[in-house]
Amino acid sequence: MGDYETMKDQVISKEITERAVLVGLVTPQQGEAKVKEYLDELAFLADTAGAVTVARFTQKADNPNPRTFVGKGKLQEIKEYVEKNDIGMVIFDDDLSTKQVSNIERELQVKILDRTSLILDIFAKRAQTATAKTQVELAQYQYLLPRLTRMWTHLERQRGGIGMRGPGETQIETDRRIILDRISRLKEELKNIDRQKSIQRKNRGKLTRVALVGYTNAGKSTLMNLLSKSDVFAENKLFATLDTTVRKVIIDNLPFLLTDTVGFIRKLPTHLVDSFKSTLDEVRDADILVHVVDISHPQWEEQIEVVNRTLADICKDDEQGKPMIMVFNKIDAFSYTPKEEDDLTPRTRENIPLEELQDSWMSRLGDDCVFISAKKQINIDELKQKLYEKAKEVHLTRFPYNDFLFQKYDEDNGDQPIN
Repeated sequence: MGDYETMKDQVISKEITERAVLVGLVTPQQGEAKVKEYLDELAFLADTAGAVTVARFTQKADNPNPRTFVGKGKLQEIKEYVEKNDIGMVIFDDDLSTKQVSNIERELQVKILDRTSLILDIFAKRAQTATAKTQVELAQYQYLLPRLTRMWTHLERQRGGIGMRGPGETQIETDRRIILDRISRLKEELKNIDRQKSIQRKNRGKLTRVALVGYTNAGKSTLMNLLSKSDVFAENKLFATLDTTVRKVIIDNLPFLLTDTVGFIRKLPTHLVDSFKSTLDEVRDADILVHVVDISHPQWEEQIEVVNRTLADICKDDEQGKPMIMVFNKIDAFSYTPKEEDDLTPRTRENIPLEELQDSWMSRLGDDCVFISAKKQINIDELKQKLYEKAKEVHLTRFPYNDFLFQKYDEDNGDQPIN
């Protein structure tokens, strides 16, 4: 069968604490500030996977080195640090080619991961249900397939040109067929899962569907627990939730279905999105989207753009677009630095107080915007009111004869606090 299982084990690392260094590239497309942001997130990913980041290395270059990603001098600098500080893993912020990984491993003699393999490691650890495990396994094999040649470098002398077809090349082809067959079976399993999920969604009837979406670790699961009074797993880690959770929620007299979905992230590989199609179908089928934003995060504006781009791709067949409520979460953790009076430099996001941000976004989005803290339960009643109004609009398009029931209920309850 070959050694592809060994390669797979490298991607799905055991839960042990490892010391790691991070490597990023400053290019004309991404400046130093942007690379710092990416490495901050990569460090969070490493922490989620169980690694301790002890150092970071960056290099300025127009393009990645085709052989070793970074230049020869920088690689030597990394090697010296790795050897002196007992480092077991080097993580690169961008995807590496098979050739790059092989060359870097030969030089550094430690485990080499790129951003995708690190995310796959986290996904493998977080997957709980059969659906999530199947989705993750498919993504892993799709990642491994073009990297098979790394496992047969010990036979490279036997691989030649015409007349020199050796066992290494034969074994690679054998492994490739095995993995392609496995990928085919996993895709078939996911098709069956998609059909089952589709039937489940149809069996939910015509209840209004609300989906929580947002960047990973924005607080979706915490908000889900608060609104549905359930116990969905929530943690201050990236990708704490991989499995879609659906709960029935009733606000006043109006029932609807609330869905918690997998979080998005920058540089998310295409095959990962494809693997989680059945999960993302919950977003496609939703009537209302609740975009949860961690406003305490330094790059929350860029995270909004990442989520919006991903949603545009997921819901590209929805020409009319879906109603959306922007929920700015974690206002209890928001902080800013007031500018000094004699500071004449342009203001940045870090200099803007929360009140000004609230006024700006509410003037732009009106009633489709709310600032809350799910953890401290601040402004939750206001959010519930907005959800109630949006869900009622969708409900009445399907059951217009219920309008008089809502009118009577609202008249009877007046301005009482919403439940």
